[in-house]
Amino acid sequence: MRRLGWVAWLVPVLLVVLVVPAVVLARSGGGFDGVVSSMENRYHAHATRIPLLCVVSLVARKATQGGVSGLHVAEFDNFSAQVDGDELNRMVEEKLGQGWERIVRETNHRNGEQTLIFAHPEGSRMGLFVLDLDGHEMDVVQVSVDPDHLNDTIGRYSHHDQDKSD
Repeated sequence: MRRLGWVAWLVPVLLVVLVVPAVVLARSGGGFDGVVSSMENRYHAHATRIPLLCVVSLVARKATQGGVSGLHVAEFDNFSAQVDGDELNRMVEEKLGQGWERIVRETNHRNGEQTLIFAHPEGSRMGLFVLDLDGHEMDVVQVSVDPDHLNDTIGRYSHHDQDKSD
C-alpha cells in the first residue's frame, strides 16, 4: 500500500514537470515551432513535418555516436509567396530568440533564393538552424551537433580527398 501512495504522488508531479514547460514553450511561440508557425501564417503555406521524427533523431544520435541529435525538419512544398529577405531574417531572429546568432545569410535577388544559417551554443554542443528557400521549396532544419565530433568527421573527409589527389 505504501508503494501505491508514492506512485500516486509521483505521477501528478511528473505530469506537471513535463507538461508545464511544453505549454510555456508553446505559448511563447518561439524556437523551431515558432519559426515554422510564423512562416505558415505569414506566407499562407503549410509545412510538412516528418512523423515520428523523434525516432529518427534517436537513430541519428546513435549512428553518429552522439554527434547529431535534436533533429527537427519542416518542408514547405509548392511555396509560391514572394519573400523579402530582410523581413524573413527579422522573423527568424525574433522567433528563434536570444542566444541565436546568424552566421550565414545568402540572398539571390534574381531568382528569390534565400539561405539563413543560425548557431546557438548549447554547453559543449552547438545548435544549428538552417532555412533554405530554393525555387518553390523551403526547407527548415534545426539540429544539435557536437562540434568536436563534427570537426573530426570533416577532417576525416578532407584528408581522404587529399589522398586521392596525390
